[in-house]
Amino acid sequence: MANILVVDDELGIRDLLSEILFDEGHQVELAENAAQARDIRHRMRPDLVLLDIWMPDTDGVSLLKEWASSGLLTMPVIMMSGHATIDTAVDAVKIGAQAFLEKPITLQKLLKAVEQGLAREQVRQIATTVTFQSTAFYVPPPAPSAEENLGPQERQLFDLDCPLREARDTFERAYFEFHLTHEGGSMTKVAEKTGLERTHLYRKLKQLGIDLSRSKRIA
Repeated sequence: MANILVVDDELGIRDLLSEILFDEGHQVELAENAAQARDIRHRMRPDLVLLDIWMPDTDGVSLLKEWASSGLLTMPVIMMSGHATIDTAVDAVKIGAQAFLEKPITLQKLLKAVEQGLAREQVRQIATTVTFQSTAFYVPPPAPSAEENLGPQERQLFDLDCPLREARDTFERAYFEFHLTHEGGSMTKVAEKTGLERTHLYRKLKQLGIDLSRSKRIA
């Protein structure tokens, strides 16, 4: 399911967390100190990191800050500690940690934190992949020639900042008007093109308020 890096200087905790996460179907990488964690992070990008705060070489908050300043904090990090103060936990969240787990960690809290961390990361990736410059998504149509008839275009401007039903009706209206124009108003051809039966097509066009005579005049 996910590749999770566990960073903790206590062997027993590493083994316990690894066993639990492995049973949940995750792949687990283990590091006993910040140096090993750095090496693993440079070799791959884990989907999530469970990071202990108190470690002998470099503490977890310092490592978190190091990743953040070098652009390597591109994955959700959940801090763990049995001795950290509230201020330490707040500082870690300000740097970029998504959550804080207090030791001893219960199974329920661990799995819930991991699930929420992975879910937030999926949402973040979708948000960064699909970005809009405004509330409308626009693909500019090809410039028509002087002789070209300006009927419904293959590419349209749709307002996404509206109720789903209204957006769907707007799209369907543009879709059917486009095919009606290109098929010269022929219901038979439009039915074949759209995969609808003629009776269903007539009912759909009437529901959308499409003027069939206009489509024929445009053609």
